[in-house]
Amino acid sequence: MDEIFYLNSVWTMIAAILVIFMIGGFILLEAGSTRMKNAGHITGKTIFTVGLTFLVFWAVGYGFIFGGNANFFVGMTDFFYSGAESGDSGLSDTVFFVFQSAFAAIAVCIALGGFAERAKFPVYVVFTILFSAVIYPVVAHWIWGGGWLAGHEKQDFAGSTVVHLTGAMAALAATILLKPRIGKFNKDGSSNNIAGHNQVYTSLAVLILWVGWFGFNAGSTTSVDGAFFGFVALNTNLAAAMGAVAALAISWIVLGKSDIVTTLNGALAGLVAITASCAFVEPWAAVVIGLVAGLLVFFSVKFFDKMKIDDPIFALSVHGAAGVWGTLSTGFFATPELAEQVTGQAGLFYGGGFGQLGVQALGVVTSGLFAFVASFVILFVMKKMMNGLRVSEEEEVMGLDMSEHGNYGYPEEFMSSEKQTKLTS
Repeated sequence: MDEIFYLNSVWTMIAAILVIFMIGGFILLEAGSTRMKNAGHITGKTIFTVGLTFLVFWAVGYGFIFGGNANFFVGMTDFFYSGAESGDSGLSDTVFFVFQSAFAAIAVCIALGGFAERAKFPVYVVFTILFSAVIYPVVAHWIWGGGWLAGHEKQDFAGSTVVHLTGAMAALAATILLKPRIGKFNKDGSSNNIAGHNQVYTSLAVLILWVGWFGFNAGSTTSVDGAFFGFVALNTNLAAAMGAVAALAISWIVLGKSDIVTTLNGALAGLVAITASCAFVEPWAAVVIGLVAGLLVFFSVKFFDKMKIDDPIFALSVHGAAGVWGTLSTGFFATPELAEQVTGQAGLFYGGGFGQLGVQALGVVTSGLFAFVASFVILFVMKKMMNGLRVSEEEEVMGLDMSEHGNYGYPEEFMSSEKQTKLTS
């Protein structure tokens, strides 16, 4: 094994650590975007479900994605991954396994955002197992594991479709079946803003995710050869920056104020959008992709609100709408040189015609539809077999910290309030 093998392995391992650290960003994002009475529940269930995801990925997920004897649907070997090194790739197989397991965990974090503040804890457990075993791996195999979309040269460098759209479609199925949180919508159809309890958490979350995304996107090169990861990182950074600026600008124009939540969502939308195209487009195109993502996420949030779909952490807009745009963007902006270097054809604006754009659209429709239908069916069956997906009204009002776990995430805050109530009653 030569020096480049070890350098590639070290770089990919560092990237894997960055992606796993993004889970901390998701913890702060979801906890900060929801109410204080559910903060402990969110942090605990995230750590538990991520751990569960890693185990399922080891047992079956990796094999379904990258296993041998593959068909157009899934792979059929490498279950209960042994850690054996094949010696025929440019980096350590075990490092690659760890890197890919981190992506599966991120997809789960996105999907479970649709359950926030109202799902029973056992529902998280069962759905995490099934999503990690039979939903995420199928889409990942189609695109990254040599499946049928890979055969059509679908471009998704780091997962706008595989990770973000798949997770968002699962979140959509969940929030439809769970129905809105108590107090979210009025009888006349108007909505109430259920504000998150801590914008410091959500802002810090976005920064953590932004930094982690360099592992997500640049790390997907899995190679130090030619330092191409630097180019991918440049595009990633530009799209995130433009997404934040565009979102702030549109909120200021429409609302008359520069909305903080919209700005944060814009940065994340820019990151999600550039994830598919970061290796295929020039830096100026990355800025345009981030610009459109920042504008899109603002209007997408309002659209889902009007449709009476309660999306507490904006997963459908940040990961869904921006994931669709990011996937399609390669069909517009992919350059011939970069597309040839990675996979697929040039985009429409570079003389490639509608071929690659059509492949991208096909990938969005089929992957998104599969993830949504499979998630909906699984959750519907779970609802019937588990006596409902949702906690009782009393438990929801009380908060999931106490009703599901018997402890407050902020014990001093709530216990002092209870003590004060007793003294004044």
